[in-house]
Amino acid sequence: MRIESYIQVQQAYQPKGPNKNQKTASTSFMDKLQISSAGKDIQTAKQAVANSADVREELTAPIKAKIQNGSYDVSVDDFASKLMEKFNELR
Repeated sequence: MRIESYIQVQQAYQPKGPNKNQKTASTSFMDKLQISSAGKDIQTAKQAVANSADVREELTAPIKAKIQNGSYDVSVDDFASKLMEKFNELR
């Protein structure tokens, strides 16, 4: 085996570095983002929803008080009829 052949094979499989003769591009590009008025309106609406409370306390506070007092009573018949109404609406 000749050493010169081994060196030639080794050089063929080595990764090549950057070519020193190539010029690098000196121009730079900037991205620009423009949001439409509809997009701004959507962002404003999303922000308003995010800042609002998830639960309306004026509706849930009396029910919570009744549950804690033990005086909250749900009619089984009323619950079943409302459940069936919702089921029929979905069909």
